[in-house]
Amino acid sequence: MQESHDHSPEITYFADVILPVPIPKLFTYRVPREFVGGVQVGVRVIVQFGKSKVLTAVIARVHTHPPEKYQAKYILDLLDDYPLVTPQQLELFHWISGYYLCCIGEVLNIALPAGLKISSLSKVQINPDFDQKELLSDREKEILEEINKHQSLTYDELARFAEVKNVYHLIKSLVQKRAVIVFEEVKDKYSPKIVRKIRLSAFYEDAQNLKILIAELDKPKTQKQLDVLLAYLNAVPVLRNMDTNRKGLEKSVLNQNQEISTSSMDTLLKNGVFEIFDVVMSRFPSDDGKHLLDSPTLSLPQTKAYNEIMAFFQEKDTVLLHGITGSGKTEVYIKLIEQALGSGSQVLYLLPEIALTTQIVIRLKKIFGDKVGIYHSKFSDNERVEVWKGVLSGKFQFVVGVRSSVFLPFNNLGLIIVDEEHESSYKQFDPAPRYHARDAALVIAQKQQCKVLLGSATPSVESYHHAKQGRYGLVKLKQRFGEGQLPDIETIDIKMAKKQKAMKGDFAQQLLDAVGLNLETKNQTLFFQNRRGYSPYLQCEDCDWIGTCHQCDVSLTYHQYDREVRCHYCGHKENVPKTCPACGGTKVRTKGYGTEKIEEELQLLFPSAKIARIDLDTTRTKTAFQSIVQEVESGAIDMIVGTQMVAKGLDFEKINLVCVFDADRMIHFPDFRASERAFQLITQVSGRAGRRQQTGKVLIQTNNPAQPLLRKIIDGDYEGFFEEEIIERQTYHYPPFTRLIRLTVKHIEQPNAQKAAEFLAKNLKEKLGDSRVLGPEKPIIERIRNMFLVEVLLKLERNLNLKLVKDFVVQQIEEIATSKDFKGVVTVIDVDCG
Repeated sequence: MQESHDHSPEITYFADVILPVPIPKLFTYRVPREFVGGVQVGVRVIVQFGKSKVLTAVIARVHTHPPEKYQAKYILDLLDDYPLVTPQQLELFHWISGYYLCCIGEVLNIALPAGLKISSLSKVQINPDFDQKELLSDREKEILEEINKHQSLTYDELARFAEVKNVYHLIKSLVQKRAVIVFEEVKDKYSPKIVRKIRLSAFYEDAQNLKILIAELDKPKTQKQLDVLLAYLNAVPVLRNMDTNRKGLEKSVLNQNQEISTSSMDTLLKNGVFEIFDVVMSRFPSDDGKHLLDSPTLSLPQTKAYNEIMAFFQEKDTVLLHGITGSGKTEVYIKLIEQALGSGSQVLYLLPEIALTTQIVIRLKKIFGDKVGIYHSKFSDNERVEVWKGVLSGKFQFVVGVRSSVFLPFNNLGLIIVDEEHESSYKQFDPAPRYHARDAALVIAQKQQCKVLLGSATPSVESYHHAKQGRYGLVKLKQRFGEGQLPDIETIDIKMAKKQKAMKGDFAQQLLDAVGLNLETKNQTLFFQNRRGYSPYLQCEDCDWIGTCHQCDVSLTYHQYDREVRCHYCGHKENVPKTCPACGGTKVRTKGYGTEKIEEELQLLFPSAKIARIDLDTTRTKTAFQSIVQEVESGAIDMIVGTQMVAKGLDFEKINLVCVFDADRMIHFPDFRASERAFQLITQVSGRAGRRQQTGKVLIQTNNPAQPLLRKIIDGDYEGFFEEEIIERQTYHYPPFTRLIRLTVKHIEQPNAQKAAEFLAKNLKEKLGDSRVLGPEKPIIERIRNMFLVEVLLKLERNLNLKLVKDFVVQQIEEIATSKDFKGVVTVIDVDCG
């Protein structure tokens, strides 16, 4: 007799999910019967975490094993019909979590655009079983009436009504009296853009029927209805092409016509002449492809560079394009993008700043049209969700974006371009994951068998070293495109100008004269002041002495709080000298100047000039930077004062003079990368001058024009700079010869932070040795958000087993986190810290 399987036990499924919270492990939930057919890896689900939190999670694994340590809660809801997160993305999330020593939930939290994360809002409603109003105070009765009026209210809405900041004690009292119920209203943040359209009913697509209708409406009483119909037929050629009627016309277009009566349109809809329908529209304007431009014709040097890149791609996965400012790297990129798209692959074009996307996207859109998706934080949640879904569906084969673009759901990448690859803004500093987009791009490329092109006029020391070692291909583009000439660079000796009384405030008269002349000739001037140098250094105004560390060859930082100067790499410290150690002079001063102060002073010196400032404060909105760029391009602006935002990739035709306000501050910033960043920034900003037929001019204010670094900048000698810098890095054990991991210990009380950092450093030194563990040391800014900070720096040789070292570091940090002696201590890990 055959055995019946009808009563076999039902299989219970469980899902391990990634929650967007900083917990080390995946969490397991039970799959309700009705969701069994829909659960799959990469699908978003709604789950309850803890007592009241409702979160969006992503399924990482489906299985049949219940968790051993806790009772699995049920998944509350399934959000997707198909996975919105691909296996390739999950693999990347795991790599970033492991390499940068953070929780995978922290990676998910930053990877998913906000529009794909469900927000849970605590809401309050009246308990239908409550009838003991005598238990309530007058205040509570008022609140109950307000809730009743609206059916339910959020905590924020109640706080506004009650006119209190903290409404929780009121709600708690009402809950205890069983007067209200608190519940979670889950709300999907992403909402598609819906456009309401109208069209003629199918019956009137027939010419005869339409003629009869027109005749019927051609009466004084229905004349306004006829006007509506004729306006529609004028916009939509129904009889010539019935498809145009099926696509319809946006209702708002007819509403904008002032001669059209809205009530007449409503009558026609009611009578079935028109029908109304909704269409989901893209938030990105469509291009019909008719107005696209051909890709640019390459010059001979550009063609040579393109051919060399393609030849290297036969044998190497990564190529570094070292092209001077104005050499036309973008045209080479466009040819490579065309080639990759032509082979059916996806392309990712990374830029370091949102600011850069403005000019470049306009160019790319003219060539690639609708294939281009744009992805950065100034776009709305809904726009970013559309790009995410557009990459998944194949609508966007090519994305231009900033560092977060590496998290998009690519599955068939053929080419990643990292423009201005040296830029520090590719590194995320806060919150975790503290990842580097260039390095993440190299990992993605390795996993998807894709090619990477790194481009820069001033490559990072690490990338150039890899190219010189043969790990990357190296292609050089050393000629400016077209008739463009490299600018003339001059230094202005401020120390000498001060002695000769040829200064106005902090501006040398020579610089102001050049600005005045540029203003007269209707050319534009760019003033550059680097925002990174926020921490002052000590400098002698008589002999130009700057305090430097005897062990690290970086400048010592002045700390007002303790009246001492310190090195933040090895911990060396000393008292502030009362007189200059070099010449005995008494003019030892701190230095510092910001873009806002420069803007104000220039306005006083040149009252008729129109001045624009480009920095983080002036470009917070999506359109702010674009409108400043348009003003500069139109010639409405005479002078631009900017931070490093203006140093990158922008191409302004009329800028003929660039003034570098304070080169010394960049060169002597207390950081082993100070020389590299100063070379990069001054070279990049100098490249903004004289982009066309005119030869531009660059003026650099400095206390020491004889500095070797300035000489190399003036000569455009990157190779000479690199050869000197790489010897320094090797001597003092800095990247690319070592890996750096910074551990920042935080606590609300300074002694507790110090004690925990000393305990951590001692344990690390016992296993790793004193030479690899530096500190503990106070950072430049000792207290942020009322938390005191103490740092421990790890210098690890590249041949060490990095995974073993990292596992050991995490163990030591966990020991602090779980110790009663260090309650409240937080440790932040920054791998490959900048």
